[in-house]
Amino acid sequence: MLLDEIDRKLIEALMNNSRASMRQLAAELDVALGTIGNRLKKLEQDKIIKGYNVILDPSKVGWEMTVIVGLRITKGRMIEVQKRIAEDHRVFLVYDVTGDYDSFVVAKVQDTDDLNDLTKGVLTSEGIERSLTHVVLNTVKETTIKLPEN
Repeated sequence: MLLDEIDRKLIEALMNNSRASMRQLAAELDVALGTIGNRLKKLEQDKIIKGYNVILDPSKVGWEMTVIVGLRITKGRMIEVQKRIAEDHRVFLVYDVTGDYDSFVVAKVQDTDDLNDLTKGVLTSEGIERSLTHVVLNTVKETTIKLPEN
């Protein structure tokens, strides 16, 4: 679906403040309240807007470390292994990738004991041939996705 200017402005406004009311959005975009309601409904139905989230500061809720792990997965077991890993509450991204590894996982852990548990209990489980874990030392940028430029 191609987004017109109103859709783009509506999405950007929601990305800046997902708690904005439809009345606030209508005033900000200078369009009718009904237009906002109809556009939101359509964007949600088309799964362009999949949900509305709270963005937490990980360190303030107990997630002290971010880890990025490359995995080499046994041939024919990719989907099974990735689904199992994705079920872990510490894992928030699982990607299929090209290159030396089959998958990359990004997770948040509380401390080194939690990292040890994740590594030994989840990231070296059956179907994983090799893993390479990187601990993030400093987060330079971590944001939500933005709309591409026209």
